[in-house]
Amino acid sequence: MLKVTPLAFESLGVRSMATHVEVGDLSIVIDPAVALGPNRFGFSPHPIEEKMKAELWRQIKEKVAEADILIVTHYHYDHVEPKELRIYSGKKVFLKHPKRLINRSQKERAASILAQLRGVADEIKYADGRSFDLGAANISFSKPVPHGMTAARGYVIEVSIMGDQSFLFTSDVQGPVLDEQVEFILREKPDLAFVDGPTTYIDSPYRPIELREANENLVKIIREAGIRRLVVDHHLTRDLDYSERIGPVYEAGDELGVVVECAAEYLKVAPNLLEARRRELYQTGGGDRDVGR
Repeated sequence: MLKVTPLAFESLGVRSMATHVEVGDLSIVIDPAVALGPNRFGFSPHPIEEKMKAELWRQIKEKVAEADILIVTHYHYDHVEPKELRIYSGKKVFLKHPKRLINRSQKERAASILAQLRGVADEIKYADGRSFDLGAANISFSKPVPHGMTAARGYVIEVSIMGDQSFLFTSDVQGPVLDEQVEFILREKPDLAFVDGPTTYIDSPYRPIELREANENLVKIIREAGIRRLVVDHHLTRDLDYSERIGPVYEAGDELGVVVECAAEYLKVAPNLLEARRRELYQTGGGDRDVGR
């Protein structure tokens, strides 16, 4: 049986896409890391955010300790924590290739991280475009795709895990906004997908174009991939109005009986968008409140 649990996401109060997957006797953690936006609305992270980060990082490390396999889809610090690489001790690790289709910043980070991992991990595999039969599950990785609309921020690899059901993890596609990011999803036809939604919290002249492309592609995934449940989070849920931004996606889900939700809703808890509420936290002292659809 395949069981997927989001461990840390923006809708849970931090920057992360850390996800735990159990399939058969295999335990897998994807992108075990957690971070906070360094500056939002002119404010550094609020103490409530720091507390949430510590709590979710503790939970991530608990799952990592039990895991057989760790996956790193790219080298941004909300996806891999270079100061805590001991958590990879004794694990089989699947990584984004550190030298191919990678920008300078991530290449430098990858070199440093790999130098340490080689003395810690039990086995390291470069995963780009490859598939691995692990008995209880088959894990397939996309070719590297751009981190968003362009490759300025580097490339990521998407992950598909197939057991009795199928799960797909897009990593940082920021939409998806490009056909090459969507192709892997349509090919794999997952029952469940965790998708990094569009970056709507940053004003830019390209935001309307990116949002249009993201909505069109997410609707296409709902209509063509045979998906049953779509979790859209990460960059998208840095925006308090995230559900309004992807209105057409909810409408398509309602039409076709596909559940569309954020990671918090998947866990049946209220979204807690702490970064998006940072100004409010400093003004009022914080506290949870419902946000979203």
